[in-house]
Parts: sequence; C-alpha cells; structure tokens
Amino acid sequence: MSDYRLELRNVAKSFGEVQSLHNVNFEVGQNEVVGLLGDNGAGKSTLIKIVTGYHQPSSGEIYFNGQKAENLTVPQARALGVETVYQERALAEQQTLWRNIFLGRELTTRLGLLDVKRMRSETQKLMVESMGFTSSAVTPDSVIKNFSGGEKQGVAIVRALYFEADLIILDEPTMGLALSETRKLLTFVRQIKAAGKSAIFIDHNVFHVYEVADRVVVLDRGTVAGTFLTKDITLDELMEKMYQVAHTGSLD
Repeated sequence: MSDYRLELRNVAKSFGEVQSLHNVNFEVGQNEVVGLLGDNGAGKSTLIKIVTGYHQPSSGEIYFNGQKAENLTVPQARALGVETVYQERALAEQQTLWRNIFLGRELTTRLGLLDVKRMRSETQKLMVESMGFTSSAVTPDSVIKNFSGGEKQGVAIVRALYFEADLIILDEPTMGLALSETRKLLTFVRQIKAAGKSAIFIDHNVFHVYEVADRVVVLDRGTVAGTFLTKDITLDELMEKMYQVAHTGSLD
C-alpha cells in the first residue's frame, strides 16, 4: 500500500493560451485531511476537476494508492473511491432523507425490487451513529428541504462514507453557514478522519481549514506556493504566509 491515497506529479493544465496549473505536485496521505487554500484564480477548482476526472491534465501523472490512473474519467474516479461534497449541497431537496442517502445507489431485494425497508433501517442507523440526529422530529422520512445547511452537508458526507469513499473532497462546505452550523460541519470532517478515510478541504476561510487539517497546501496562480503541517505552524503564522503569498506571489 502506498503512503499516499492520491498523488499528482508535475501536473499542468492549460485552456488554450491560459495556463491554469504549472507542474503541480500534490499529495493526500492515507487517513489525512489536507486543506487547499488560495485566492480565486489560484487553480483550486482546476486541480479538483482533474482529481475527479472532469478534466484531463495537459501533462503530468495521477496516482491512486500508488497505481497510475490513465485518462481518468468521472466514473473511474468514483470507482477509485473519490466523492465530492459541493458547496451547492447537491441533494434532492424535495425528497426524504433515506432517498437522498441512497440516491442513484438504491438497495434492492434478490428479486431486483427496491428494498425500502432496509434503506429506511440503514438511514435510521446512520442518523443515530453518524449524523447526530437524536430528536424524534427527524426521521428517515423527513424531507431534506427542512434541514439546516450544516445538516445537509452532513448528509452528503455521511452518504459518501456509507458507500466507502476513500477520498472525500469538500468544496467550500462552510459557505453560507452560520457559526453553529459550521461547527457541525467541522465535526463531520473530523469523522472522515476517524473513519480512516482522507479528505481535501477547500475553503477561503483559513480558520476553518486550520482547525481540522493535518496539512495545508497554498496554491497561487497555478503553482504550489507552500505546504505546511498544522502541528508545526500557528494559525497566525499561517495567516502571515497567506498574506505574503497574496501580496508578493511567493514565500521568499
């Protein structure tokens, strides 16, 4: 088993004459939460779209668990255990909790019929053990649109863990969340690590990333400007590094 769940080696990506990534080296370890920081235009979205198979790199190599991935596609990335939780919270708002958990991956009986009883039962178990829903007001038949923002993000994360995702990508998950909801979301991120999985946590808010990340990677104009272990750097020092990158484009 490789030390890394994901490796990008000298990955570059251009769109016509626009170079979005320049020979980026980026890794996510086994059971590691990596924070990905950078201003708009830094290349974060392009990097993630390459990892998830939406874009092909112009050059460079991608490895999952030490195995090279050739011509990675979205279905292939998903089969390799990559799941993304988007800031838009891609859930079916009008559907129930249990339907959202199993959306697109419904459980069936031996006759090929939907196993609604089992899906409801599994959802009830997840509610208690993983989502922290203890109120009788929330059931597997509760409609998602009535959930708070943090709860919706939690549903998406727990769904990914249930289907044994190895690498969960969190794309600006705290955007639009109140403080209490952000705390819930960060608890869910910690659960990813507790489950032995890995995550890439993309956010503009360095405070949120620092709180849960093992390591922080700073992108600037398509290049890796710096990599920091959170145990070796204070939040103030990290913010100073971010400020330096934003205003000078380097850490020299």
